[in-house]
Amino acid sequence: MKMKWWKLLVLMLAFAMLFALGCADEGEEAEEAEEATETTEEAAEVEEAAPEQTVLRLAMDADPVSLDPHVQLSGGMLQYSHMVFDSLVRWTQDGQIEPRLATSWEQIDDTTLRFHLRDDVTFHSGNHFTAEDVAWTVARLKTSQDYKFLFDPFVEAKVVDEYTVDLISAEPYGLALSMATYIFPMDAAFYTGTDENGQPKDAIVKEGPSFANTHESGTGPFMVTEREQGVMNVFTRFEGYWDTESPGNIDVIEFTPIKEDATRVAAMLAGDVDMIMPVPPQDLGRVEQAEGVQLVTMSGTRIITLHMNQERREEFQDLRVRQAVVHAINNPGIVETIMKGFATAAGQQSPEGYLGYNPDLVPRYDLEMAMSLMEEAGYADGFTVTMICPNNRYVNDEKICETAVSMLAKINITVELTTMPKAQYWDEFDARVADMQMIGWHSDTEDSANFFEYLLMCPNTDTGAGQYNSNEYCNPELDALIAASATEIDPAKRAEMLQQAEAMAYEDAAFVPLHWQNLSWAGNDNLTIGDIVNVMNFPYFGDLAVQ
Repeated sequence: MKMKWWKLLVLMLAFAMLFALGCADEGEEAEEAEEATETTEEAAEVEEAAPEQTVLRLAMDADPVSLDPHVQLSGGMLQYSHMVFDSLVRWTQDGQIEPRLATSWEQIDDTTLRFHLRDDVTFHSGNHFTAEDVAWTVARLKTSQDYKFLFDPFVEAKVVDEYTVDLISAEPYGLALSMATYIFPMDAAFYTGTDENGQPKDAIVKEGPSFANTHESGTGPFMVTEREQGVMNVFTRFEGYWDTESPGNIDVIEFTPIKEDATRVAAMLAGDVDMIMPVPPQDLGRVEQAEGVQLVTMSGTRIITLHMNQERREEFQDLRVRQAVVHAINNPGIVETIMKGFATAAGQQSPEGYLGYNPDLVPRYDLEMAMSLMEEAGYADGFTVTMICPNNRYVNDEKICETAVSMLAKINITVELTTMPKAQYWDEFDARVADMQMIGWHSDTEDSANFFEYLLMCPNTDTGAGQYNSNEYCNPELDALIAASATEIDPAKRAEMLQQAEAMAYEDAAFVPLHWQNLSWAGNDNLTIGDIVNVMNFPYFGDLAVQ
């Protein structure tokens, strides 16, 4: 059947239109493909132009309890402070003091130490750093529950001009410069006013919410950009950091707290993290032999002790019972078996090299003597006490406490032990919830008096003395000796005072000395770990470099 001419024309027109559309689609596809290629090339150029970030995956046994540097005086918080804030001055590896936010200092008179400050420092908030921030920070330190005793000798930090400040003490004070290592200037403008809940931004809150606990504005190399306590903390390098000569080239620190020693070491050896601290003594050999991993160790000056609460337990008010406890604890054995020799058994607080170190005060494990003293005191049948210890603060802390429990059982003292993470432990410690409690202490002034001021002086909430004295030990004669040593500028005379104080505490069995804890770090062998660590165990991560 023949098709009519007009129907044929319609079909021809339809085919023509479809052909035209097909050509147009192909053109558009080609154009889109060309544009996509150009976009990909541009993205590649941008990616090539933007340098890849250097990330450090760090694992430690615990993370900071707060973002407020004044909420707690502890090693963990001072480690954090050196990352996010900057001190006026800081210690070097060889025990000297070097400039940081202060460029120089001079003793104006017997009670005035003048600091000249950098004029090119910016806080993370963008605010400019001046002497006003130093004065504000010192005033806040004097109200901190943990710091006020340290700063009690100072009347004030007085602003001289925009970049000059005087640290003024009530009497001549030989440790004034050492104390400046504790001054991490805070951003006065940032922390002034009230938060969204109407609470003062500068409030120092140990338990509960506060602005400073969750916000920071320091001058340090890193800003806190992510934080989930106990899970992950992210520190990002501050682009406006003043120390442009620092060798550090880490852009981001991904900090994961790993409480379990075995898990932390396994993560390092598997390459899941780049650096860990501390390395448990039982794994030192394995880590040292691992390919591509470096082990860095150092003798430490942190004393690990047990406190016996004399207010909670009448038995501990008896000198013979306290002496029995000290004699029952085989601390040389703990060093050998638990610490694998990676510590030094102690009989006093002051390590060798400190002014207060007394060579006559040695460890005194003697089980027979301990049993005799218990019998003499009328406690041959013993008694039951409670004890709390952290399980992620000190090296092998939980194992040490478990061992101490078994040792005390030999003199019929039954110990009900509870261990817990550091984040929970300090609140319990402060509340003195147990008859015996573990406490470790490093003197950040590198001076013997600091041990006594916080661990053995009569507890005084007004002055802050004895803030961590959970022994509830009180000896006015010892307090007077430590107070006198603070104003003694003759090193020989001061050493004699401090050694006498150590002898008094030794004779009084004021606490149970365990050992001085050694320090250890491990990381990839391309990290400059050896350059940034120190006896205080405050690694200066801002100076860490990947070579």
